[in-house]
Amino acid sequence: MATLILVRHGRSTANTSGVLAGRLPGIALDERGAGQAAALPGRLADIPLAAAVTSPLQRCRETLGPLLDARPDLPLHVEDRISECDYGDWSGRKLSELNEEPLMEVVQAHASAAAFPGGESMRAMQQRAVEAVREWNVRIEAEHGEDATYLMCSHGDIVKAIVADALGLHLDLFQRLHVDPCSVSAIRYTRVRPFLLRLGDTGDFAGFAPREHPDGRGTAEVGGGAGAP
Repeated sequence: MATLILVRHGRSTANTSGVLAGRLPGIALDERGAGQAAALPGRLADIPLAAAVTSPLQRCRETLGPLLDARPDLPLHVEDRISECDYGDWSGRKLSELNEEPLMEVVQAHASAAAFPGGESMRAMQQRAVEAVREWNVRIEAEHGEDATYLMCSHGDIVKAIVADALGLHLDLFQRLHVDPCSVSAIRYTRVRPFLLRLGDTGDFAGFAPREHPDGRGTAEVGGGAGAP
């Protein structure tokens, strides 16, 4: 079957401000995210792509902009089922505040039991995203052959949920995975099982070093999604 290239959108204004954006409109790439998007065509230059599929949200469309400019013949499809998790009443709130909510502990340790107030459950999020991948795999193979490769641009929790499914990893463990903004993960699907070829590949190891928090503590930058470390 097809090989899927999963791209998380580039760094957004919500990532840098520590806000859980969810499906709020108007969340764009920040300056660094735009640079990450500009570098994506070069990173993928050797990969023939049959199609690109994107979340409908602005930050994903902006991430694919330079790739589509470099490959004007690449078909683009919008897929609602790989949109960001619907965080409901949590959307737009600071992650630092949400960390104090009792539900956040459930989100981190028992994701299959987590449902966001006014939004969706994490089980429903994974189910819709995986169903979309399975259907696109069949479509891409039918139209382009079993060796075809296609790309999906989506969000951190969605990418991790799809990877967890490919690994046979229970949703309760998917928070152990991490994908940076504009990172590339790759899954090759076969008739009997998927194979994870890459996870969160950016080609940049600077993120392993501690970074300075605004209050002076060393920390990693806010990644995005309710499972951000």
